[in-house]
Amino acid sequence: MFTLSMLAIYEVGIFIPTPGINGKELGRIFDELAAASGGGLLNLLDMFTGGALSHATIFALGIMPYISATIIVETLLATAIPALEKLRKEGMTGYRKLHQYSRYATVLLAIINSFMYAMLLEKVIPQQFKAQIVLFPGLGFRLLTILTMTGGMALIMWLAEQITERGIGNGMSLLMTASIVGRIPLAIRDIGLQLGPGGINQSPLQPLAIIFMGAFLVGVVMVVIFIEQGQRRIPVQYARRVIGRKIYGGQSTYLPLKVNSGGVLPIIFAVSLLYFPIQVASFVPQLQGLTDWFSRTSLAFNLCYAILILFFTYFSTALTAHQFLEAADQMKKVGAFIPGIRPGQSTVDYLDKILTRVTFVAAVYLVAIAILPDVIMAWMKIPPRVAGFFGGTSLLIVVGVTLDTMKQIESHLLMRHYEGFFKSGRIRGRR
Repeated sequence: MFTLSMLAIYEVGIFIPTPGINGKELGRIFDELAAASGGGLLNLLDMFTGGALSHATIFALGIMPYISATIIVETLLATAIPALEKLRKEGMTGYRKLHQYSRYATVLLAIINSFMYAMLLEKVIPQQFKAQIVLFPGLGFRLLTILTMTGGMALIMWLAEQITERGIGNGMSLLMTASIVGRIPLAIRDIGLQLGPGGINQSPLQPLAIIFMGAFLVGVVMVVIFIEQGQRRIPVQYARRVIGRKIYGGQSTYLPLKVNSGGVLPIIFAVSLLYFPIQVASFVPQLQGLTDWFSRTSLAFNLCYAILILFFTYFSTALTAHQFLEAADQMKKVGAFIPGIRPGQSTVDYLDKILTRVTFVAAVYLVAIAILPDVIMAWMKIPPRVAGFFGGTSLLIVVGVTLDTMKQIESHLLMRHYEGFFKSGRIRGRR
């Protein structure tokens, strides 16, 4: 109930408008951009905010600044800067200090993003579309937008942390999932306009097209679940030890390596980097043609997108490679070894070799899932809002968060031996 109440507050905030902005006119311009460019990066980011970005509400920045700041501070900087790495190794006390730095970085990113958004609404969009989005432009509007959207971002950050501490599941992931799922009714409306009776495209194959879309969606979800749950299990053998008259050890187990260890982070990093040139092109008139090159259906965009995803998949995996040395040392101390592999450095090299192969599979999988909506959108001529549910970051987030939340619910059932709605601690769908 606490988690649902926090999500309800977030959904209400999505519809509270920022003062001084014509949100209805801005939403119309976003729809025109989606129809003209095949759904640009702005429309992709708009899905992560639940439509708040396209209507300039107080939650227009969404959860992305919080995620970006957390990744930058707690993953990248904590690995590169010795002082922050020392904090990460100090346990819960160091983690709280490191997380406090992430909050400061989130506020800083929110101030920068809200200022650029205010300038975009005040100068760039009126010049391109001959429409007045800002009712009273000037310094007062910019300061009010910064204050409102930064405050909204701080509230989103607080809601996410409250869900993580007092609710069920990860707060950041659940808020982003709520934003994506909240766009499903609009996607269904777009399907009706595109394929339904009296729609835009009349064809005798309309029912078959709808059935094919539904079956294809189910197939993609099954593939995502299969890969996300997949593991490369490395066998581990414990040496036998004779102490007195008893024999200890000699057991066999395995070391699980998750196929997609980086999760959705490589795609988020790639989207953030690709969004940067679009922001620059919006403020420089000589670079306006760059937006055509980086439309979601262009070859240049998909090629850069795939290369960046491949790079960040290996990069995110390399950040956790130091755990192999720790695992090899721990195995050596307890007398465990991988059959056919000598303990020590040989074990580290073997684990690194296995992880490189597994990471290649994960990279190809992420590229296919990320580019799949664009292929479907161009092939079946369906709206970008509908195509986003056939793959990409949205599908990965929804499926991954759902699986993680189900695992946490199972753990609560097992801990409390709850036998109300379920006869056992296992949810029937996960048997």
